[in-house]
Amino acid sequence: MSASTFGDGKRVEVVLVYQSLLGIYGDRGNATVLIKRLAWRGYDPVLHVVEPGDPLPETGDVYLLGGGEDAAQISAVKELKKDGSIYRAVDRGAAVFAVCAGYQILGKSFTVGDNDTVTEGLDLLDVTTRRGPVRAVGELLGKWIDHSGEEQWITGFENHGGYTTLGPDAKPVTRVEVGVGNDGSGTDGAQNGTVLAIYPHGPALARNPALADHVLELALKTELPAIDRPEITELRRQRIAAARR
Repeated sequence: MSASTFGDGKRVEVVLVYQSLLGIYGDRGNATVLIKRLAWRGYDPVLHVVEPGDPLPETGDVYLLGGGEDAAQISAVKELKKDGSIYRAVDRGAAVFAVCAGYQILGKSFTVGDNDTVTEGLDLLDVTTRRGPVRAVGELLGKWIDHSGEEQWITGFENHGGYTTLGPDAKPVTRVEVGVGNDGSGTDGAQNGTVLAIYPHGPALARNPALADHVLELALKTELPAIDRPEITELRRQRIAAARR
């Protein structure tokens, strides 16, 4: 069976959460990447763009959260707690992928503002975020172990003032070789079950196709056939080289 017929037209729903609050760094591109990679494999992908006040679809397979400012983080947490759908989605096995501010709000708590006010997060990841000693800005490069045990480079651009500490129920996503990552101690991101989050933008899933497929495999509960796209391979080569300079 070719990759283009693998999905056999099965409907897959990708939910882009609160673009007006968590979409200021181009992270909408993560949704575009997932939609394309699903279509290339013969699935019927559907994108839902949801704004605050609108209910999150209860039938989503993947939920995406991007970067945002302090006030936006607080608003997003309040709306998502009130809606409740993201909790039910995780309970039924849907995948959640978050970046930067989206990563921080998935944790137990984070700080915002000049007074470092502590705000409770969604508690979907066992992490806490507090203001770091210096802002982390620049290319990030790390190694991630995929489901087959193979090492993959993860590349992206980090821009965050919060430093994130992982608890015992969260495992890091990458071992950082260039950049700050979670808190400067050598890791970036966190995962627990089908919930996965990292700091880099880029968009992250455009730069890291194996990670994009991992998110889809978490959602679909199946291993996906490989896709050979030379233009994506070249993009990765360029960005990895840039991070090493």
